[in-house]
Amino acid sequence: MENANINLRADIPLLEELIYLDAASTTPTPEPVLRAMQDYYRHFNANIGRGAYKTAVKATNKFENAREKIAKFINSKQNEVIFTKNTTEAINLVSNSLEFKKGDSIIVPNIEHHSNFIPWLNLKDKGINLKIIKTNKYGVINPADIEKAVDKTTKLITTTHISNSIGSCQPIYEMGNVAEENDVLYMVDAAQSAGHMKFDAKKTKADFIAFPGHKGLLGPVGTGFLYCKNEVLEQLKPMNLGGGTVSNVTENDFTLEPAPARFEGGTQNIAGIIGLGAAVNYVEDIGIEKIEKHSVKLTKYMYDQICGIDNTICYGDRENVHGIVAFNIENMNSHDVAKILDEIKNICVRSGYHCAIPAIKHIGADALGGTVRASIHYYNTKEEIQILAETVEEISKFAGG
Repeated sequence: MENANINLRADIPLLEELIYLDAASTTPTPEPVLRAMQDYYRHFNANIGRGAYKTAVKATNKFENAREKIAKFINSKQNEVIFTKNTTEAINLVSNSLEFKKGDSIIVPNIEHHSNFIPWLNLKDKGINLKIIKTNKYGVINPADIEKAVDKTTKLITTTHISNSIGSCQPIYEMGNVAEENDVLYMVDAAQSAGHMKFDAKKTKADFIAFPGHKGLLGPVGTGFLYCKNEVLEQLKPMNLGGGTVSNVTENDFTLEPAPARFEGGTQNIAGIIGLGAAVNYVEDIGIEKIEKHSVKLTKYMYDQICGIDNTICYGDRENVHGIVAFNIENMNSHDVAKILDEIKNICVRSGYHCAIPAIKHIGADALGGTVRASIHYYNTKEEIQILAETVEEISKFAGG
């Protein structure tokens, strides 16, 4: 790696055993992140919050220091970062906490991960209308279509940044302009972009952004966070009330703590969040610009290599997909292809519908049981992509013959 202080492949021993191309699902955890978590368990394994003894104070400070690092990384204020266990929980916090009234509408593209679709679909029982906007054949939304769909009933526009199933990058800044001009709330799912490219929360003009810790940020599983703009914090009602969320309680009433504490009821994943803080440091040590440059170059190379093989089908636009190449081999079920790649070359790719059934149907891949999805991070190499392509070519010859 280019940074003398970072050797990402050496920090992830798993990469010596296999070719890992499933970053869109989760990334292996680097050793410095593991050490930060072990340090907590070995030396200051206490709960955070009101403990007055030194060990509890240290745990609290380390936990809040992680929040500070994350806020700086995404260009937000500390109190705008609310910890969750994943992106899904962050999105559900918004869907369950915002006050919707009967007749309100929500605008959402048809290529979303289920986690940014089902929570909104679930509101239909409350009389909330879902306006589903179709993307083009490459899985890219047209901001003009969003603007046309906005009317006086529109409460929220929500979109993914990078589609988890296709890899298509959405025009989130243009969509943010539409939301701002129409005084509509705006949410972005950054599950596939955080840690893969420079991300500035303020520039998106989003009111809410859902982030995972365990994907591009190289953090541990069970971590994530919601960015919630200060100006709209009071519009969210905490759903998980109890320890840590209140400053005073009587037999008749209670007083909520300021954000973010009011949204973080109960004991948190302390070691995980401390590990996430270490992971953000690690990503910054590599350099987010270097990560993005590497990803853009390697994604295009992978797309070209796979699409150049007979009997293969690639999805998305080469110039627009980021970090993900979804493909199929004609006449073969996607799961069969993934199993063969694993069995003969220890290549780890995802297969199926990727928790995005409407998206897979939209691109016409449902007949093959979904797609094969290869997804990368900074630790992946050109040589690994060559091995993937060579192996796919061998499988395609078998399928074609």
